[in-house]
Amino acid sequence: MTEADRIAVGLVGFAAWKSSSAFEDTYLNPVVIERVRGEFETFAQKTKCDIAVAEIDGTLAGWGARADGPDYISDIWIDPDWQSRGIGRVLVEHFVNEMRGSSIPIAKIATHARNVNAIKLYERCGFEVVWRGTQWSESMQVELQKVRLERVL
Repeated sequence: MTEADRIAVGLVGFAAWKSSSAFEDTYLNPVVIERVRGEFETFAQKTKCDIAVAEIDGTLAGWGARADGPDYISDIWIDPDWQSRGIGRVLVEHFVNEMRGSSIPIAKIATHARNVNAIKLYERCGFEVVWRGTQWSESMQVELQKVRLERVL
């Protein structure tokens, strides 16, 4: 991935996060917003994990990553201008197929409990909710309501 690609990944991730319908009051805190922006930038610059990007006509439309283990899709972020066009599904299925090819028995993914669109996407991709609860976010430094989903491969 080029330096320009890494910058674009960070920008798309942050734009997608900001556009999310899962916002809580905590997300409106300027300190939290800046912390998250920095986390997206840092992740894109320093990660060594498996990242897949979706480009349309040379424009980065979205990306996904497996940063927390071979069985876990850690990130799916779609530029707000490209959402609801099937890009998220393509990225999820890309990672599922990679996992299946590596004989991983169960694919895992998580999102904010209020991110209804993401939950619906993951369920359409064959994932089922296996846990709901609160989880500490290192990047935001707050407790978040989370949902974990799994798919048997």
